[in-house]
Amino acid sequence: MMVLLALALGMQLGRSIANLLSGAGWAWVPGANLFTSVPGIVRGEAGSGMVGLRNVAGPHLLWTCVAVVEVVLIVASIWGAKVAMDRWGPNRLRGMATRDEAEKLLGRARLRKVAPVIRPDLYGKESSR
Repeated sequence: MMVLLALALGMQLGRSIANLLSGAGWAWVPGANLFTSVPGIVRGEAGSGMVGLRNVAGPHLLWTCVAVVEVVLIVASIWGAKVAMDRWGPNRLRGMATRDEAEKLLGRARLRKVAPVIRPDLYGKESSR
């Protein structure tokens, strides 16, 4: 249902952008005509469901604007779903250290500090050599 709502709102947004570009001004469809005007938009009628609009966009500009808005919405939805699945999905990384934590535990400063323990033959006390 959310996908269908997003597609319907994308069509209305594309139609409003097309009318704005054609010089009819910005106008949003009344709430009662939100879904009933979609078939008219598909037919290329940029004034479908709108009251008092003049000089509405032609069908080519209308379809181009609707297509661009829908593609942007689809790409944004896919990206958002991927980010959500990476963050909260079943295949998310669990227990992954941040860059600062890894540097603190495995960085050069820590390795130099514990060098006598790691390689006592090279970095141990003089008496142990």
